[in-house]
Amino acid sequence: MNKIFLLTLIAAVTTLTACSDRVKDTHPQQVLTKRLAIFKKFTKALEPMGMVARDRQDYVRVEFMANAQALQELSTQPWAYFTADGNYPPTRAKPEVWSKAGEFKQAQDSYLAAVNKLVDVSGNADMPAIRDSVDAVQKSCKSCHDKFRNETASSN
Repeated sequence: MNKIFLLTLIAAVTTLTACSDRVKDTHPQQVLTKRLAIFKKFTKALEPMGMVARDRQDYVRVEFMANAQALQELSTQPWAYFTADGNYPPTRAKPEVWSKAGEFKQAQDSYLAAVNKLVDVSGNADMPAIRDSVDAVQKSCKSCHDKFRNETASSN
């Protein structure tokens, strides 16, 4: 799957999810709503960097670094909302998030490492390194989604 298609797909799914009023989060702490809000912010930070990596937008050092740092700041936040009481409809998280917690933690750690690497290269104009780092972050997202996220909202 090419990078352009992957990023477009992630953006489309996020947009469609944001526009949907079908199922509301009625949980008292709204952990699902909180983690989804953070993931939407991930996309907003990553999209412009993907555009730069695909040569669809110019590399502007200050902007690219700000997006990378914003993503890094967000990168640790959603995991606290994957609690035992956070597994309720309309979650799209697969049961493996909880039944294979060690693997889910490994996926988080891989993502964090990829984001940290992106921050490390964000301030230089080494476009091959930037492209590789953006690609690594996107692949980390996709890998986690493939293993731990359902395509449609859960009915359990």
